Amino acid sequence: MSTVGQSATSVREDVKSRVHTRLLDTLDLNQARKMPAQQLRDECMRRVDELIGEQRAPLTSLEKQQLLREVMDEIFGLGPLEEIMRDPTVSDILVNGPHQIYLERKGRLELADATFRDNAHLLGVIQRIAAGVGRRIDESSPMLDARLVDGSRVNAIIPPLALDGPTMSIRRFAGVQIDARSLIEFDSWSEEMCMFLESAVKCRLNIIVSGGTGTGKTTLLNVLSKWIPNGERVITIEDAAELMLQRDHVVPLETRPANIEGKGEINQRDLLKNTLRMRPDRIIIGEVRGAECLDMLQAMNTGHEGSMSTVHANTTRDAVRRIENMVSMSGIDYPIRIIRDQMASTLDLVIHSQRMTGGRRKVVNITEIAGMENETILMQDIFKFKQTGIDEEGHATGRFEGCGVRPRAMDKMIAEGVELPPEIFKKIPNR
Repeated sequence: MSTVGQSATSVREDVKSRVHTRLLDTLDLNQARKMPAQQLRDECMRRVDELIGEQRAPLTSLEKQQLLREVMDEIFGLGPLEEIMRDPTVSDILVNGPHQIYLERKGRLELADATFRDNAHLLGVIQRIAAGVGRRIDESSPMLDARLVDGSRVNAIIPPLALDGPTMSIRRFAGVQIDARSLIEFDSWSEEMCMFLESAVKCRLNIIVSGGTGTGKTTLLNVLSKWIPNGERVITIEDAAELMLQRDHVVPLETRPANIEGKGEINQRDLLKNTLRMRPDRIIIGEVRGAECLDMLQAMNTGHEGSMSTVHANTTRDAVRRIENMVSMSGIDYPIRIIRDQMASTLDLVIHSQRMTGGRRKVVNITEIAGMENETILMQDIFKFKQTGIDEEGHATGRFEGCGVRPRAMDKMIAEGVELPPEIFKKIPNR
């Protein structure tokens, strides 16, 4: 091999690439995954040494270790994504085909250096993720919603639905559990909002967390769960388990997609109906998306107060409209007045989270369902975030404030022995 005109770095990279490819070609990956980790590591190191010995340009000890790690990532992990997964500052990984990977850090997207070799390489990683959670993804079932061992949420879609090759997104969760105090330190909500919501959870108010994609709805649900009293039995229902409730007595349930014959599907509505026979004190649905919304409202209204869920929406009012639409999808022909009346008598609070300019997430509204007037559901803001500008780094600035309204739920809180200082609801004069 001629090295004329090539830099030393270029030569090393070329050698590493060829050794890496030949090592993967000579390894039986199926057999390798069955071997003990240390035995596999030793075997890989032996073969790497042999292959490097065949090259004219030797690798340093550091480069050998790097090559070995890449091979181990290929066998057991997510290939080129494993190095990214080790970075705690990355919150989202967006794979747009094998040669384009975007990362999100602190709310901003950037193009990563890592790439997959080709479509087959990326598809292999996606299928490995599916196999790890007992699911499949192929031409007959080209979409996947799953989770990784660390709790990260994975969505993938492949040809023929994805026209430019396999596509995958990974939503990561913080390695350290985020609690209520953390959200105050992150300026995601105020001390007063935290105090009110803690009382609301303890007093068994029914809560909906709304927001768009990536606004922190699941994180909020995890934080709220911390305030559920320890003596209560909580059952969670999700399409892909990602809730990490901060308590002990939790029974997590997960839906199941249809098998290759199109049979065996268990959806959220099926699980919710079964959950009612499992003696839950509270039910938490990761996200309501369809007809199960009616069953959720009925459960909240028949002895399971204090239940919670999330819904995709742009505002708290939109969240209520979406729930109304989903109840209409249940197949039961209720008059709209009856649907709204049940919603008004069942739901207590809607908490809306939003991704602000610059990428930071904040609770921008805590809104109370205040009853019905004619055929309109009455809603009143208890707290809100008022944006006042943009700072030098491009982040939204503003303040959290009360809206000057005494919540109707205060009567229930007082009856439960919880009293909050009335000044936390006071409206801040314009300034």
